[in-house]
Amino acid sequence: MRLFAAVLPPKDVLQDLAEAVAPLRDLPAGRDLRWTTPAHWHLTLAFYGEVDEDLLPALRERLARAAAHTEPFALALRGAGQFGRGRAFWAGVEGDVRDLSLLASRAEAAARKAGVPMEDHRRYRAHLSLARSGRGAAAPDVRPLLDALDGHRGRSWTVDELSLVHSRLPRSGVPGEQPRYETVARWELGASG
Repeated sequence: MRLFAAVLPPKDVLQDLAEAVAPLRDLPAGRDLRWTTPAHWHLTLAFYGEVDEDLLPALRERLARAAAHTEPFALALRGAGQFGRGRAFWAGVEGDVRDLSLLASRAEAAARKAGVPMEDHRRYRAHLSLARSGRGAAAPDVRPLLDALDGHRGRSWTVDELSLVHSRLPRSGVPGEQPRYETVARWELGASG
């Protein structure tokens, strides 16, 4: 089962971002990107990849502990950035980013302690992926997109749960088909008391 831990922003926050992003798709750089849909937007905390079914109970238990030991915190989506000189275009995050990074660290540690093989640790960079350049295609110059989204500041919300998401990759081969995400577990933050 292909899994990741995530924070799922509320629908009104995603709607605000969708309205800010919609005009960007028609800009020259935007037409060269593969855009994700708002239904797929999330803040990845830790990507686990394929997880053996036998490890799921321990992973769930450790993620529940990670959530219980993390108090709710406030975030907002703000601005934009890129990875790989335009290979990935994303919305930025502001607010209690230190708490978000702590939760990401705990989600990664939960997997390691549960026996899930993890890649080498990378410094967490809070972001919400919006689009990617096509495979094999030259990365477009996304500076106009960055400039257009620079002033965006979404409404603040309280992050109050940690989600475990099952990602099913597309199999049809239809261009533009996106993975399907299913939230398989949720834990309330700060539930330890």
